[in-house]
Amino acid sequence: MPSVTPSVPPTDHPRSARTTPGVDTASRSRATPRGGRALPPLLIVLVVASLAIMLRPAAAAVGPLLEPLTTSLGASDLSAGALTALPCLVFGLAGLTAVPLARRTGLTGALVLAMLLLVVAGSVRTRVGDMGLFLPLSALALAGPALGNVVLPAWIKVHGGRHRVALMTLYSSVLSAGAFLASLLAVPLAPDTPEGWRLSLLWWVLPAVVPMLLAVVVLRRAGHDFPPAEPRAVGRTDGRRTLLRAPTAVALTALFALQSGNAYTQFGWLPRLYADAGIGPAASGALLAVVAGLGIVGGLVMPVVIDRSRHLRALCGLFGLLTAGGYVGLLLAPHAGALLWAVMLGLGGFTFPTVLALIPARSRSAEITARLSGMVQPLGYIVAALMPLGAGAVLAATGSTTLVLGLLAGSGLLLGLVGLRAAAPVVVDDELAQAR
Repeated sequence: MPSVTPSVPPTDHPRSARTTPGVDTASRSRATPRGGRALPPLLIVLVVASLAIMLRPAAAAVGPLLEPLTTSLGASDLSAGALTALPCLVFGLAGLTAVPLARRTGLTGALVLAMLLLVVAGSVRTRVGDMGLFLPLSALALAGPALGNVVLPAWIKVHGGRHRVALMTLYSSVLSAGAFLASLLAVPLAPDTPEGWRLSLLWWVLPAVVPMLLAVVVLRRAGHDFPPAEPRAVGRTDGRRTLLRAPTAVALTALFALQSGNAYTQFGWLPRLYADAGIGPAASGALLAVVAGLGIVGGLVMPVVIDRSRHLRALCGLFGLLTAGGYVGLLLAPHAGALLWAVMLGLGGFTFPTVLALIPARSRSAEITARLSGMVQPLGYIVAALMPLGAGAVLAATGSTTLVLGLLAGSGLLLGLVGLRAAAPVVVDDELAQAR
């Protein structure tokens, strides 16, 4: 196995990390893990697409249904805030276990378990009658997507071969498509009854049987597919603490936290903010779908932009300004400019596919990619949970949507500043080698 080049002189062009001798050669030569069989390209595409589309609906479908759901379960605004923060908390805490679990089961084995959790717990939660049961069952259901969030980018690194950029593009765009469809169809799929939200939520978990079965097929062919440690890369292979010594890894984590906090606050609370402006539930769901739907465009565009652009840092700063501007617009003219503000927030959400694509783009070996994904997403989600939870607490204490929107606008500006550093063309492997 080729050794890793000690350092890469930073330039403004991220492609330099991949044209330096030694970069990505290990993962290119290991598209099929030892002991496994080569996977058909069509099977790889089906696994990525079917898994990615199931990683958001269990969370994104809740926001448009929040009012009837909380009324049915007798929940308060504070409980609703906990429910909207739950995806971030679970994605963070469960995501911390993803890499250790995948070491034992293999990457594909972890994906099978992820979909099994989603199907079983997601189905059962639609049958309970109080928030005390709904919350823990939701946590179990969301633990499945939490594992998938961390494992799937590393799975693409291992199995994608020379098509990794295209597969990451597919992953991030289909991921956003799942959030878009859940936001758009959550209300229409709910029968017009007080308990109609239950059937709507059920629609978003049962299809996870399909990627689960596909992952079982892969497991039989590929076997245990967690990548072995690079002999001369970083030394310790279990040292998540070591990644904290890489400034790029820390910046990516902070950027992911800010973007995810904004996204899940939007999923959970934008319908409430729209309702306060006199916009009905169906129109609120459609506006939220605009925000999520633009994420599909971002998923298609940003992996290619990251691979080729010399101005990525400026783009990340712009995404922060668009996010802040969308919230200010909602504050000043929520009804008249609702569509424009939704478009601005959606464009600001391009930060999400940017961070996802930066995880493999700013790491060299498959092992570091898995570890970086296992740090950026779990820790980022844990911090991100403070935002929707805080929004619920502010609304419960003051009833002021103005204060909530002002705080969110500030978070957009901070997102832009952090993005300037996170997008720097630096390879995490090299920062770790220099920090030893």
